[in-house]
Amino acid sequence: QVQLVESGGGLVQAGGSLRLSCAASGRAFSIYSMGWFRQAPGKEREFVAAINWNGILTVYADYVEGRFTISRDNAKNTVYLQMNSLKPEDTAVYLCAAVKDSGSLRRRVSDYFVWGQGTQVTVSS
Repeated sequence: QVQLVESGGGLVQAGGSLRLSCAASGRAFSIYSMGWFRQAPGKEREFVAAINWNGILTVYADYVEGRFTISRDNAKNTVYLQMNSLKPEDTAVYLCAAVKDSGSLRRRVSDYFVWGQGTQVTVSS
């Protein structure tokens, strides 16, 4: 089973950028679709973006569309989230997650069975 470790979070001013990474260990990373989610204090975990096994298909939540880009490098067992034009409301713990690729991209928390520990992103106004 794959294990996930996120990195790249930090403190950034509004309008700035960050690039998150999610490194996977274990076998057969390329069979998994990957997702990024986020959770702010006192709020439910919410979908951010997902990518299929070969990186051709992507989907984004409306509130990040046009600002965030998800990508993956299967040779490095890593998925990325490039975040531009950050807003204070993007402040949250960002988590990556994995699910075996089924041909369609998943948005629900309950669809994913492997999760990382998360990395904190704080956007100051």
